[in-house]
Amino acid sequence: MNLARDLAFRALRRLDPETAHGLTLSALRAGLGPRVTAMADEALAVNLAGIELPHPIGLAAGFDKNAEAPDALMKAGFSFVECGTTTPLAQAGNPRPRLFRLASDQAVINRMGFNNDGEAAFAGRLARRRRSGVVGANIGANKDSADRVADYVAGLRRLWGLCDYFTLNVSSPNTPGLRALQGASALADLLGAVSEERAALTRAGAGTPIFLKVAPDLDDRDVEGIARTAEHFGLDGLIVGNTTLARPASLTAPARAEAGGLSGAPLMAASTRLLGLFHDACAGRLCLVGVGGVATGADAYAKIRAGASAVQLYTALVYGGPELVGEITCDLGLRLKADGFSTLAEAVGAR
Repeated sequence: MNLARDLAFRALRRLDPETAHGLTLSALRAGLGPRVTAMADEALAVNLAGIELPHPIGLAAGFDKNAEAPDALMKAGFSFVECGTTTPLAQAGNPRPRLFRLASDQAVINRMGFNNDGEAAFAGRLARRRRSGVVGANIGANKDSADRVADYVAGLRRLWGLCDYFTLNVSSPNTPGLRALQGASALADLLGAVSEERAALTRAGAGTPIFLKVAPDLDDRDVEGIARTAEHFGLDGLIVGNTTLARPASLTAPARAEAGGLSGAPLMAASTRLLGLFHDACAGRLCLVGVGGVATGADAYAKIRAGASAVQLYTALVYGGPELVGEITCDLGLRLKADGFSTLAEAVGAR
């Protein structure tokens, strides 16, 4: 990290987290973002549900909720960027403050509440981008929606053809009742409606992969049912997982008791364990993306060995800075070679 960027990074860390985040997005839109070249290692290339990626490290949803800077984020070294969560109608989200750093724990708590500009604005920005890399759309339901299933279908229809994949976010802890969509009956209703809409849209053009993002707080007994339902309705994969409502006893930061979803280092072990359970349940029939606590090459490698074909991160950027992606890909390539793997695919699920 050069001196000017290091000073800017330190200055942002002194600001309120949400203010700092807004300034970061403004800088990215202005072309002031980092230019990071991830390690060009053919062994790291991966096929994710038909999408060819040069390496497995992507940006998780939540950083760029409104698709304001996906191309700039691609230049920061990510192989794919997931924008959102976006909802059919714009909504303000929960009252501020709603984003809290837990620096001593390398973690963050947020209770944003799907604050976003709405899908019309989101679609307009995607339509204007240069499509220089893989960008996914994470879609959700409005807080006061009378028909949440219809909201997901509307998002699919509105953004079809403008992104490289979709993620159905049914696992945010900050929209009351949303996680109930992970229940057997509700999930079947949702995925059935999404499957029907997808079939209609595909008849008019090329197909687009669809993923389901699940919570890390699932009961082990739910894993098999969710995997079977996702497979039955033709989903391409699962993203495991979202933020957690759990508060590990190891947390020490003053903000540890704030309400909301916890992300970052404390989530690594639990989310990786759940990822392994989904890998066993899916038996290779669905692609898996590992999220939660990734901050190093060792973390990313652990997700891959647990069953992930690709990995996403977000919170680690708050503490590691923009060079983090390059560092992780470099270390990951060395770990693959040290363990005798010639391709990343060979390491998937090799725990």
